Amino acid sequence: MSLPDRKQDEVRRMLEGAHPPVPADLGPHAAERGARLLRRRTLARRLMWVLFALAVVAFMVWAAVEQPWVAPPTEIAPPLEGW
Repeated sequence: MSLPDRKQDEVRRMLEGAHPPVPADLGPHAAERGARLLRRRTLARRLMWVLFALAVVAFMVWAAVEQPWVAPPTEIAPPLEGW
């Protein structure tokens, strides 16, 4: 008997036996936990969007103030006058 066959036989034997007892309030607890996880994901997603929007606004303010696309003035040498 190979390894996968043995595992399949074990699983079949487990499923053919008596089912374990399940708590009566398992469904409501699972639904409550799922709703809680959904609320946390929604809150985290909203928080990430707010942080992203704040980063975009901060970048736009910085770019408007600094104007990085404008070349800095060249101050390599003083102008030649009086030659």
